[in-house]
Amino acid sequence: MKALVFGGAFNPPTRAHIDLAEAALQQCGCDRVIFVPTKMRYIEEDQKKNFAFTDAERLAMLKSIAKNRSWMEVCDYELTAPQQPRTYETLCHLKEQGYECTLLFGSDKLPELEHGWKYVGEICRTFGIAVMERSGDDCQAVIDNDPYLSSLRPYIRIVTTPESYHGISSSTVRQLYSSVLKDLEEIRALVPEELDGLMGYLKKETES
Repeated sequence: MKALVFGGAFNPPTRAHIDLAEAALQQCGCDRVIFVPTKMRYIEEDQKKNFAFTDAERLAMLKSIAKNRSWMEVCDYELTAPQQPRTYETLCHLKEQGYECTLLFGSDKLPELEHGWKYVGEICRTFGIAVMERSGDDCQAVIDNDPYLSSLRPYIRIVTTPESYHGISSSTVRQLYSSVLKDLEEIRALVPEELDGLMGYLKKETES
């Protein structure tokens, strides 16, 4: 089974995560997109985010979204591992499970590959990469103007995305969620309907 492997914080999952992943699935001719959330500890300590939903919360969010989407799967491999696995290790794990994997990520990750990632060559040669254009990025120009990325070009597939999703981000949702006066309707517009504007999580916060 051909699968795009989409790792990330998903803190929280947004409509952009879900709809753009489905668009990538169709453009790449794959059968599944596997969402792989990272550990909360990694989000807070390595990515330096000031707020993170718990591992259990983010996993539950993704599973609720996947329930009625036959093309979407959720993998807890990184959450249950003793330490945060490298992306290459996650891809190898899923390959062992019988998937023919391709790594999927947003174009904002391209500049990080040379110095922020490990095993990039192995990822490219063994799995390949599908890159979703974000926020008006011209992926082809970014690659052409960078000697390192140009060397990886044979392994990279560029996925075009609707501009209407470029402004949707988890950080925007977190800001709305963390504000004193939470705008539930605005949150609902940015997250999948299954999350009901994060109402379940807002209720937990109110009850605590």
